[in-house]
Amino acid sequence: MTANLPPDYKPTKKEEFMNPKQEEYFRQKLLGWRTELMKETEETLESLQDGGGLQEPDLADRATAEMERSLELRTRDRARKLISKIDAALKRIDDGTYGYCEETDEPISLKRLEARPIATLSLEAQEAHERMERTHRSD
Repeated sequence: MTANLPPDYKPTKKEEFMNPKQEEYFRQKLLGWRTELMKETEETLESLQDGGGLQEPDLADRATAEMERSLELRTRDRARKLISKIDAALKRIDDGTYGYCEETDEPISLKRLEARPIATLSLEAQEAHERMERTHRSD
């Protein structure tokens, strides 16, 4: 079920958590982000297909072009991973698990979801996870 959203709608703590309006709000936010990333990816692909300076006779120019190409490829890879996380978040909206921590099943704060709509852990669980990583990394 999708809810019609007023253009100025923002989720609040006063309403039921992940009600149809909140779900639709985050669905639209995620879809907008996904569209933006796809557009950037297409632009990167077009730029890479142009060859962008790889035929430069000057060695320094060719090295700069190669560095830029490498950066674009890393950026594209990052975008691909983000799109995958966005798709996973959209699937969680569809199956009713979006907005709930994967470890504790507690609601993830609206503030955190607003800042990072692909979040799968509550702030507390994320911090505990990061502390655990630091502890094991120092071994």
